[in-house]
Amino acid sequence: MAKNASNSKPKKRIAAIDLGTNSFHAVLVDIYPDGSFRTVNKLKEMVILAEKGLEDRLSRDAMDRGLEALKRIKFLCDSHKVENILAFATSAIREAKNGGDFIKEVGENVGIRVRAISGKMEAEMIGLAIRHSIVLGDEMVLMADIGGGSVEFIIGNQKEFIYYNSLKLGVARMAAGFVDSDPIEEKDVKKLQKHFAKELAEVLKLAKKHKVKTIIGSSGTMENIGEMVANRNSITAKRSLNELEFSAADFKDLYKDFIKLNKKDRLKEKGLEEKRVDIINPGMVLLNFLIDKFKIENIKISEGALREGMILNFINNQKEQLNLDLVASFKDPRRRSIYELLRKCNWPEKHSRHVSNFALQLFDEFKEELKLKESDRELLEYASLMHDIGYYISYRKHHKHALYLIRYSDLLGFKEDEVNIMANVARYHRKSTPAKRHEHYKQLNKKTRKRVKKLSAILRVADGLDRSHYQNVEKLEINNKKNKIQLIITTHSDPELEIWGTLRKGDLLEKLTDKKLEVFHVVENEKK
Repeated sequence: MAKNASNSKPKKRIAAIDLGTNSFHAVLVDIYPDGSFRTVNKLKEMVILAEKGLEDRLSRDAMDRGLEALKRIKFLCDSHKVENILAFATSAIREAKNGGDFIKEVGENVGIRVRAISGKMEAEMIGLAIRHSIVLGDEMVLMADIGGGSVEFIIGNQKEFIYYNSLKLGVARMAAGFVDSDPIEEKDVKKLQKHFAKELAEVLKLAKKHKVKTIIGSSGTMENIGEMVANRNSITAKRSLNELEFSAADFKDLYKDFIKLNKKDRLKEKGLEEKRVDIINPGMVLLNFLIDKFKIENIKISEGALREGMILNFINNQKEQLNLDLVASFKDPRRRSIYELLRKCNWPEKHSRHVSNFALQLFDEFKEELKLKESDRELLEYASLMHDIGYYISYRKHHKHALYLIRYSDLLGFKEDEVNIMANVARYHRKSTPAKRHEHYKQLNKKTRKRVKKLSAILRVADGLDRSHYQNVEKLEINNKKNKIQLIITTHSDPELEIWGTLRKGDLLEKLTDKKLEVFHVVENEKK
């Protein structure tokens, strides 16, 4: 128990600040013993360092805006007792002749040590953040972080990056250098396309060689594009844009209308931030260019970007000093983030694993009968592992606390519908079965409600099989007959509590299968 309790206490609180061309972003996080981190607070300050495009010097006004923004960020860090502040300057500052002067002023007047990082290092850290946040497979994908001054391109998969670099193709830079019209005219679009073709020759060659069909975009421009597509197509993205996925055709539908709009009409587009209205078009043209050149099929959004890469880099470099036991065995961000949450909530591990094993055995038996998909199996496994994390708040209503913890824990790699399914399935492991009078269940669409009901039915029976929480049931056999379900359990001792718990929670499975549930037992010693 002491070991679990220590896992829930953070080792260190740090802040990561990305000093970008348009805005300064800060995120404050707690780092835990397993190397995971949890956001404590965020602050975003618009500074617009590139007032008239990226020039060779930062104006005095821009520097003053930057200093004021960093003073507010420093105040936030101090009020939250941050122990380390990581501050990285990117394109606009590293390229300006007086960028060093600005960094010096920040140190003297604000007390933050800023480091100007190379474009290549910036790209690598963005790649690490995306890989941490998004499920990547063996397929090579193109990652693109479209900033104001530069665009970071990474080609890679879950195992490796074969290319990462920063190119001076940011939207503020491109808008200042190539766009003279509003709405943007075809001649300006062609100038941008010609420039992209020239600057992206190496990226194009490698992406074609590795048959890239997916783009993963991070940061503001790509997030805004994702939000606009989601709003036009009624794609769920209420809580998080992470893992938002849409097709190239969805983007094309937006592009053909959007590219004709003037500023006034662009402002009406749901999902576009006002501050991006003057510089969004080069980003739209760039994404459209990449889709056409590579015959891209899918686009995904990652909320992981430079700041998260900075944190991951810090954790990796400090793991020995902080005595961290990294959860490096979980390369998949889905499983990793589930286990990070389990550890933070001091989960009842033996009981939860036992219930999960029974749930998966029942799933395999009833998969075809209940018309379930293989993807449902993974969600059931995770919901089973997390079903009792509500104890972390209190025993009373712990099933409802579990729903809340799962929904609002920023689990990485999952789409919003998947998070809602896991949260609701965990919620219904006890007490009431799913009903439309319940607020969170009612908000789900009809198809998702059906999935929740079926998976809940399985979890309820699995949880009943370990009603004592002492893993009394050693073995489960299932006889799935025409009009009844027979569960034969082998136990260590008196199974009355498990039989009672299973039959009490079996009503939903009985209803869905139209079969009667029966439980028989064999005592382990008698069997021997």
